[in-house]
Amino acid sequence: MPTKILQIPTADGQADAFAAFPSGEGQHSGVLMYADGFGTRPVLREMARELAGHGYYVLVPNLFYRHGPAPVIELPEHIGEEIRPALFAQLMPLIEAHTEERVLSDADAYLKFLTSQPEVSAGPVAVTGYCIGGLLATRTAAAHPGQVAALAAFHGPVGVDGPESLSKITAEVHFGHAESDLTPEALGELNQALDEAGVGYTSEIYPGTVHGFTMSDTDAFNAAALQLHWDRLLPLLDRTLTKS
Repeated sequence: MPTKILQIPTADGQADAFAAFPSGEGQHSGVLMYADGFGTRPVLREMARELAGHGYYVLVPNLFYRHGPAPVIELPEHIGEEIRPALFAQLMPLIEAHTEERVLSDADAYLKFLTSQPEVSAGPVAVTGYCIGGLLATRTAAAHPGQVAALAAFHGPVGVDGPESLSKITAEVHFGHAESDLTPEALGELNQALDEAGVGYTSEIYPGTVHGFTMSDTDAFNAAALQLHWDRLLPLLDRTLTKS
């Protein structure tokens, strides 16, 4: 499967990015994939290749490019619970510096770049994200109604911007929540906000999961939940995008 390391022009410089797409000639619908707070690393590249194998061009930008190329901090092969606090002590200043203004500016650049690639077909795209990337994906979909046809976010703080932001989304949505992140009551409140916003969606708590359940390089990983994530994501993209 072809992959590329790319440089995306942004208002603040160049964002390094990983791309994966099907082999052979032809064009493919684009998917913008936002990493979790640990950033672009082997597990994200593996997930991008998996998704590309289903007929999509997948672009994974380095969210923290302003602080250096990915990985911005040194990461172990496996991110165990014992090392998470030390890693997040390094990451939190980067996350806090990634303001909503920067998120939206970057989203403009990422989508412009994605849709200009010769392997990407004309038409709408999808955005997907994990952890903090789920919030970035949601903000991207809200800022680009009409262009973003599908939004999927997993174990992310998707509702923190409030009901008004959700009302701007025209994409079909799937939110997959960790059991440790959201109570059934909070899920009901979020889903009510989605109903009131008129969003077409599915939103559910994945049973037996903790935050980060899709990431196979962490202690949070749950293989059954990762498969459920694919079982939700792939049909969503099939319904909303033109697959090669």
